[in-house]
Amino acid sequence: MHGAAVNLRLSIARLLFRRLNKKECMCNMKKLTSLFLVVMSSFAMLVMSSNVSAAKIEFWDARDEQSTQQVDHSKWQEILDIYLNDEHESGINRFDYASVSSDDIAKLDDYLDYLQSLSPRQLNAKEQFAYWVNLYNAKTVDYIIDGVQNDDIESIKEIRSNFVIPGPWKRKDLKVEGKKLSLDNVEHGILRPIWNDRRIHYAVNCASIGCPNLSKTAFTSDNTEEQLEVAEEQFLSHSRAIQIVDGKLQLSSLFDWYGADFASNQSEFFDYIIDFVSLEVEEFIESDPKVSYYYDWNLNAE
Repeated sequence: MHGAAVNLRLSIARLLFRRLNKKECMCNMKKLTSLFLVVMSSFAMLVMSSNVSAAKIEFWDARDEQSTQQVDHSKWQEILDIYLNDEHESGINRFDYASVSSDDIAKLDDYLDYLQSLSPRQLNAKEQFAYWVNLYNAKTVDYIIDGVQNDDIESIKEIRSNFVIPGPWKRKDLKVEGKKLSLDNVEHGILRPIWNDRRIHYAVNCASIGCPNLSKTAFTSDNTEEQLEVAEEQFLSHSRAIQIVDGKLQLSSLFDWYGADFASNQSEFFDYIIDFVSLEVEEFIESDPKVSYYYDWNLNAE
């Protein structure tokens, strides 16, 4: 996969330089730089689109099952109550990033600071799970509020982790127990490998139309199982997850990127989703259809 991606990148680069002679390059450096960024971003997304591994960060695989400490997620809940619309006609929850007040931005900052001041390894497993999911989602919303209000972004991919990689997922802007963490660390180094629950993909949110819904209710140790069940049903029964398009079964790219998290093969995957889909889709699946993948990266903005 990576070898093919490198060859593709080189081919595209050669094509670009052939189209721009030396004089054009000297006069159009800005254009050339822009084209280069497009090529590199496409290359980065191509590499990222292969199955994403979940390499456990051993430091975080510790807990205290005797702990009765409860994390206070009330500030996050207050933000969700005000700015998240879970009754949108599209069936996709929408967040009003543009309208978040300076006071509520400060409240979100306080919540994130509070979470980062805690020692999650001293929590029991249920409290930990809610802690990490809420930390991930709150930080994602924090990134998007800043991007929308200051740079008028329309997709999370317009935020960059570095010169090449689109999206904020590799930025190590979090610090917990003295360890710097990125959103990728939280999802792929902690949540996925430690809990090994495919429904995690329905809990963490990337602020995009194609993503499973951002929950209207903050996760807690008491509501996690119910929240996961609802999130799973909401996503799998929605057309952005599974639908028939041009004679193919179009699936969310989540099932491509993280295929091994959901099933070991296509037959097993179809067995998994069959209880959530419409009768039309169920009958189509029985015809052994060709599969395609799609993901809408536009913001889930109100």
